[in-house]
Amino acid sequence: MSAFHSHGRGHLDGPVVVFGTGLLGASIGLGLRGRGVSVFLSDPSPTNQAVAVDIGAGRPLSELENPPQLVVVAAPPDVTADVVERALGEYPEAVVVDIASVKLAIQADLRARGVDMSRYVGTHPMAGREKSGPVAARGELFTSMPWVLCPSDETNADALQTARSLAGDLGAIVSQFTAEEHDEAVALVSHLPQVMSSLLASRLQGTPLHALSLAGNGLRDTTRIAASDPTLWVQILGNNAAKMVDILHGVREDLNRLIGTLEDPTAPGARLDLAQLISEGNAGQARIPGKHGGPPQAYSWLTVLVDDRPGQIARLLTEIGEIGVNVEDLRLDHSSGQNVGMVELSVMPNKHDLLVEALTDRGWRVLQ
Repeated sequence: MSAFHSHGRGHLDGPVVVFGTGLLGASIGLGLRGRGVSVFLSDPSPTNQAVAVDIGAGRPLSELENPPQLVVVAAPPDVTADVVERALGEYPEAVVVDIASVKLAIQADLRARGVDMSRYVGTHPMAGREKSGPVAARGELFTSMPWVLCPSDETNADALQTARSLAGDLGAIVSQFTAEEHDEAVALVSHLPQVMSSLLASRLQGTPLHALSLAGNGLRDTTRIAASDPTLWVQILGNNAAKMVDILHGVREDLNRLIGTLEDPTAPGARLDLAQLISEGNAGQARIPGKHGGPPQAYSWLTVLVDDRPGQIARLLTEIGEIGVNVEDLRLDHSSGQNVGMVELSVMPNKHDLLVEALTDRGWRVLQ
C-alpha cells in the first residue's frame, strides 16, 4: 500500500465523459460541473440520463464535440470491464477510470482481454447513500471521503495523475492500494458489515410488531445498511467472493465458539469466555479511526431530552455553541410512547461536567 494520502486538489480541464448516471455517476457530474468542468453523460436508461441532465450533472453525450480528457465508468461491476474496454477504444487520447467497488476481478478481466491498460486506472470512491439513482445525487458526496486509486503495473504516470486529480477536485481523501490490497480491505470494512447487517435484519421478518416496538438505536444502527440494493450487492459479493469466504470462515469460528459457550453458560470458564468475546470486540472497535481520520479518542456521552416539535434540536445545538463546547458526535432517538426526543451527544471528557451543569442551568433535561 502506498503511503500517499492527500486532500490534493487536482486540475481537470475536461471535457469529462461519465458512463452511468446512478448515484455516484451523477454526483461526480454535479461535483465537476460545480468546479467549471464540462461533463457529458451516457446511460443505458434514457430516463436516468434525462434526470441527470435535468439536475445539472452534465449534458448528453451526443453533444460532445471535443475529445475528452477523462472517461469515468460508473457502471455496475458485472459490465464495468466491457464499458472500460469500449471507452479505451472509442477515446484513444483519454484516461479511463472506473469506480466499481471491486478491483482485482475487473483488472484481471481487462488483462485477459489483451486491453492496453496504460491509460486505465481502477478507482473506488468510498462514499454513498442508502438512496440510489440520479435523484439522490449530491455534488458534495465525496467531500472528505476516502477515494482509493488502484493502478495496474501497466498504468502510466499521466493516467494516475489524472485519476488523482478527479478525486482531488471532488474533495476526496486520496489513497493508493494495489487491487488485491483494496479487495482485502473492503471485504472486511465494507462488505462484511453489509452481510452481517443483512443477516441480522433478516431475522426480523417474522417478529411481532409489539416486539419491534422495543427497538432502540442499537438495532437501527446495526441494520441501517440492510436497506441497500440487492442487485448491486449480488455483483459486489460475487466479484469479491474469495476474500469474503476467508473472513466468513473466521466469523463462523467465532459463532461456533459463542454457541458452544451459551449452550452451557454456567460451565467453568463460560463467563470468562463471554467476557473475553465482548472485550475482543471492544479492542477491535477502538482501532477504528476517530474524527477526521485521526487516532481513536474516548469521548464522554450525555443524553438531552427535547420536546418533539420544530426548532428544539437547533436551539439545543445553538446553546451548546454559546456555552463553548464542541459536539464531537450526535445521535437522535425517540422515546417510545412519549412525545420527546433523546439527543445523545459526545464531547471531550474534560467538557462533560461543564456541559451538563450549563445545560441544566438553562432548563434542559439532561441524563448522564
